[in-house]
Amino acid sequence: MRLNDFFFGTENSGERTGMTDIRWKQRFDNFDRAVVLLREVQERGLDTLSQLEKEGAVQRFSIAFELAWKTLKDYLEEQGILIQPVSPRQIIKQAFQAQILDDAQIWIDMMLHRNLLSHTYNNATFETVLQAVVDRYFDAFVILHAFFLERIDNE
Repeated sequence: MRLNDFFFGTENSGERTGMTDIRWKQRFDNFDRAVVLLREVQERGLDTLSQLEKEGAVQRFSIAFELAWKTLKDYLEEQGILIQPVSPRQIIKQAFQAQILDDAQIWIDMMLHRNLLSHTYNNATFETVLQAVVDRYFDAFVILHAFFLERIDNE
């Protein structure tokens, strides 16, 4: 199973999947690992995490979001859709129009939370974002992950 590759140390993911020549698939390998790491937060639950682990969870969320929108960008480009200007918001809008994302608002909320965390540090905001990761965002990452995995498996 692809998600387990991270734990078993499969280093040659491009060779393993024959993805060395397609950018979105290469980026998906990194997104795949990010989802694995974020899944640990989801499975453990916020109430079991120390403050340091919560800060790590926020970092995992930020990385997963970055990889998600950039994988979407690369996928859309491979489909012949060029987006200008290239920004997370534009990519999210285009992915929604292309029916890749079924809920653009959750992705916009993710983007806003990621931006907020990178520019301010407020404990209440921090806790709100962490709760949103568990309650809303993780499932959106899993749905997008499944979309990409299905595209790879069908080739």
